[in-house]
Amino acid sequence: MATSVKDQSRSTAKVYPLRSPRPCPECGKPSTREAYPFCSDRCRAIDLNRWLKGSYILPGKPFNNADEEE
Repeated sequence: MATSVKDQSRSTAKVYPLRSPRPCPECGKPSTREAYPFCSDRCRAIDLNRWLKGSYILPGKPFNNADEEE
């Protein structure tokens, strides 16, 4: 069975990743596809632990008692 020219050009074409590697937000090493945007499951777990402990806080509107009564 012969392959067509179109099939041959597909197999020799360069494949580019959808996302370029970025530095890991925890340690700065290049990110991996499996743990994106982190470099490993370890760095991913460290970040998740910080969120769960409340180390990261998203800014919001200041809360006061007048807001609660409305």
